[in-house]
Amino acid sequence: MILKWFRKSKKDYPNFWMDYISHFKNVEKSLIENTRFVAFDTETTGFDKKNDRILSIGAVTFVGKSIHVNNSLELYLEQEVFNPETVKIHGLMKKGSLQKVTELEAIKIFLAYIKNAVLIAHHANFDKNMINEMLLRHGLGKLKNKFIDTGYLFNQSKHVIYRENLKDHYSLDDLCKELNVPKVDRHTANGDALITAIVFLKILSRLDKRKKLQWDYLLS
Repeated sequence: MILKWFRKSKKDYPNFWMDYISHFKNVEKSLIENTRFVAFDTETTGFDKKNDRILSIGAVTFVGKSIHVNNSLELYLEQEVFNPETVKIHGLMKKGSLQKVTELEAIKIFLAYIKNAVLIAHHANFDKNMINEMLLRHGLGKLKNKFIDTGYLFNQSKHVIYRENLKDHYSLDDLCKELNVPKVDRHTANGDALITAIVFLKILSRLDKRKKLQWDYLLS
């Protein structure tokens, strides 16, 4: 009876979700330098995953040390929820000239873009939870990708950075300062995704010099 229900529920998923899931079948573990990473960021109406909504998603792909800027993703979502208090941070108005897509269309585009890439984000749990809540609203499962949090990774790697007075908690601005990364287009989803990618690559470079560039270390 349970097996019959499982088979039926699996068939009920839309094709775009099944296409996304298919990228995780029979995946062979690759070297870090050959792995496809996607750094991404979301701009939202607030920090409540249940009541707030994603306003924009930015993402950029990189393999090895090569960031594929010409293959980046930038989505603006139609705003069901509007919080004027957050406009001063991200600058996204409810109406405007930006071309916007529905939440469901954003899901389709985002999943088709990331496939089975390892996802990189700063304070990744927040972005992951916001995306997962969006998926849940449309009857879908959670993201299947592996995640790496640049804030957590930097904290774990402090002993290879050789800097004094290091803190326990780092904002993306802090990491830009520590790692000399220009804050171009800060507080836009696409800009923050690119900054996160550069921050991650700089951390990897320093780990590699200390012979600590291993999957077990990155995913711990």
